[in-house]
Amino acid sequence: MIVVLMAAAGLGGILIASRSTIESVHRIESVDAALTSAVQQSTDNYLLVGSDSRANSDPNSPDYGGIGNASQVTGNRSDTIMVLRHDATTGALSLLSIPRDLWVDIPGKGKSRINSAFNDGPAALVKTVQESVGIPIQHYVEVDFSGFKQLVDSIGGVQICFEVPTRDLNTGLDITEPGCYQLDGVRALQYARSRHYEELRNGKWREDGTADIGRTKRQREFISTALNTALAKVKADPFKAGSIISSSASAVGIDSGLDLVGTVNALRPALEGGLKSYALPVVGKTIDGKAVLLLGKGADVVIAYFNGAGPPPAEG
Repeated sequence: MIVVLMAAAGLGGILIASRSTIESVHRIESVDAALTSAVQQSTDNYLLVGSDSRANSDPNSPDYGGIGNASQVTGNRSDTIMVLRHDATTGALSLLSIPRDLWVDIPGKGKSRINSAFNDGPAALVKTVQESVGIPIQHYVEVDFSGFKQLVDSIGGVQICFEVPTRDLNTGLDITEPGCYQLDGVRALQYARSRHYEELRNGKWREDGTADIGRTKRQREFISTALNTALAKVKADPFKAGSIISSSASAVGIDSGLDLVGTVNALRPALEGGLKSYALPVVGKTIDGKAVLLLGKGADVVIAYFNGAGPPPAEG
């Protein structure tokens, strides 16, 4: 998400005042060796990881009691895994969700859910996506809960519409009336994290049975809306670029080789064309008592597109 919105800010021009902020973004050197070289390739894949790290949690935030702090919830896990594909030849931008419950081979560890690879660090997750899913990764971007909220607030929130009252008792999402709401950072995080998404229909609360699949679909829709929101903000006020970039710089990590200014320039022509959204076809299964997801029919077509070996599939 952060790569897309930073690129959106580039439509208004990268402000000189923002360069120091861009250069101060944390570099995750440990991931560099695991990445695929981007030399002489027409496509670049960015692995976008939403970490559940509480390291930057704000005790004054309304959701502080709900998500906790670094001492209460130690370490960090990959709460969200996505691949952003940029085709320099066609200018297309495509976003793929990888369900965190996808059952894969973790290099050196054996079979497990893909999000468990992150327990051994970003490099382990990159290797897993490349070797077990089959998608080369040229760049890595990571944002934690705090950075996500700050980014959403910097663009004035993101409008999401609800047909019926909606809630998630685990994340705190609580929409009491149908309608369109401008979600601030706190409510946006509650929405984006929701795995127990419930809607009140015909007088009964009904949970979305698709669980993580439904969650990743909502996340992709949210990112697309957030991108359009950022584009509109920067077009109306080019100086907004600086605040969008600086808002979450402290909570973002990228690989050492990622040139953010160059990325902005590269992605700028593609932004007006919109963001195509894809999901990996999966099927549910229980393995060793765990509810997991396996690649399903048609997954090879999506993977082929993201590894540069096939044409664009139908959006999902």
